[in-house]
Amino acid sequence: MNSKLFSPRFIFVASAILLAALSRVFPHFNNFTPIAAMALFGGVYFSDKRLAFIVPLVAMILSDVILELTTGWGFHNTIAYVYVAFIITAAIGLYVRKNTNVQTVLGASVLSSVLFFIITNFGVWAASGGIGGASGLATTYVLGVPFFAPTLLGDVFYNAILFGAFYLAQRRIPALIK
Repeated sequence: MNSKLFSPRFIFVASAILLAALSRVFPHFNNFTPIAAMALFGGVYFSDKRLAFIVPLVAMILSDVILELTTGWGFHNTIAYVYVAFIITAAIGLYVRKNTNVQTVLGASVLSSVLFFIITNFGVWAASGGIGGASGLATTYVLGVPFFAPTLLGDVFYNAILFGAFYLAQRRIPALIK
């Protein structure tokens, strides 16, 4: 077994992402979820770039399976767009890891929220068959605006929790530091 894979750092980061993913199955405000935070956090803190994508994606799929089984809302006709936004956010995390601080995480949070909005609303329009052409796409974005604020607030909130908890944990547990 690769001891680096099961290091305290890996276990902490993976557990934090899994807990965040599981929080999706509990009642919450619409769009106030840890989706982008899980991807960004994984992108920043997994040493292995492959794991930065795989672990958050597996956690996301697991929570989608649970949501599908319990509510019927886990998988939908625009889920591929959600996953694309999720993967792009993990890639943003790879960039942020070079200079992780409050400002870069906050900026990445906002960028991730904007990208999620653009990509998933495009997905809604595309799933409708592209009704109305460019005008229909514009209408889809306008109708999506009320959902942006909770998405942004959720991203910032969950990033503060994940990154803040890891920062505090590193101060108490030196084994979490690279």
